[in-house]
Amino acid sequence: MKRLASIILFMCVFLGVSAQENATMKFGFLSYEAALQSMPDYTLAQKNLADLKAQYQTEAKRVEDEFNRKYEEFLEGQREFPKTILQKRQSELQELMQKNIAFKQQSLDELAKAEQEAMAPLRIKLIEALGKIGSERGYAFIVDTDQKALPFINPAMGEDINQTVQDALK
Repeated sequence: MKRLASIILFMCVFLGVSAQENATMKFGFLSYEAALQSMPDYTLAQKNLADLKAQYQTEAKRVEDEFNRKYEEFLEGQREFPKTILQKRQSELQELMQKNIAFKQQSLDELAKAEQEAMAPLRIKLIEALGKIGSERGYAFIVDTDQKALPFINPAMGEDINQTVQDALK
């Protein structure tokens, strides 16, 4: 949060100094997420991620069902088991539960990593398009309005480039 505040403060100072030197400074603004989602490859990346997530969910369900089955068997036979067998079964159940928890965490980590890897080329392409558009139009900078750090943007000083970026990415 402090970093965001210092960036905004720096931008305000920079804009103030630059406005005095050059009254024609321009900037663009857009919704980064909307631009990202407008990319043709975004739908494919999201589908692949959804497929991977479904695979992990299927495996998690299978493992959970196996645990529940073994737990029910344990409950049914616990009165009849000798003490050593009872302790062995309890430790097996605890070990299985720990493995299930570890698998769930690992699957969340793998999904996050897969999402980063799938989105990285799209983000690079978007950044390159923004750089090209910014250079062609002579912008001092381009602002991402998704961050909600800018409650007001004067349209006379800045330009909404959402459609321009979406068209460039197609």
